[in-house]
Amino acid sequence: GTVPRRRPPRSDMGRGLTLLLLPLALLAAPAQAEGGTATAAGEEVKIEVLHLPEVCSPKSKKGDLLNAHYDGFLARDGSKFYCSRTQNEGHPKWFVLGVGQVIKGLDIAMMNMCPGEKRKVIIPPSLAYGQQGYAQGKIPPNATLIFEIELYAVNKGPRSVEAFNQIDKDSDKKLSELEISQYLKEEFARDGKKRHPSVHDEILADIFKKNDHDGDGFISAKEYNVYQHDEL
Repeated sequence: GTVPRRRPPRSDMGRGLTLLLLPLALLAAPAQAEGGTATAAGEEVKIEVLHLPEVCSPKSKKGDLLNAHYDGFLARDGSKFYCSRTQNEGHPKWFVLGVGQVIKGLDIAMMNMCPGEKRKVIIPPSLAYGQQGYAQGKIPPNATLIFEIELYAVNKGPRSVEAFNQIDKDSDKKLSELEISQYLKEEFARDGKKRHPSVHDEILADIFKKNDHDGDGFISAKEYNVYQHDEL
């Protein structure tokens, strides 16, 4: 049957704290064995464009924050194992493209895609859940997956140069505790939720613990930019 069209809610969900603290997409990537994935020869993602809007921009690239609905089916019998419209009150999913928040096949399948575009993609097991499968998600071993994807929004990613420069008020290419503290205050004020002051301190401490790798009290452009954009 056809799924009734739902206008995606216009929201700033993709902004806010996600700039620093990323939500994990539900179809998270499986933990990879050391040395990355061994893709069997000739196995690749097959992409069929079902709908392309007349104005197709911006096109998605690695590090962008995407908002999409997707349905997942097992290729062998066409049974549906996942539907984003029935989860999370039907809100489309937000995730960062190309950084392993979703299975590798989806990271590949959703590159160069524009808002309003629909695709049907076939993902081989080596770019999905491989020999292990994913019992929790009802995906058997060695399963080829089919996804039908509708993309709604392509935003600048959380770890983009723009986001860094926005926080780096004195433009010294490193983020001080004060700068990030100020940024958190602005973000908290923007969403208007009441929070205990200790929450601010905990998040600030956590950000430095996870990002200040050399422990110098600053988060450098390189430390912040975990997704290895080339521009910084």
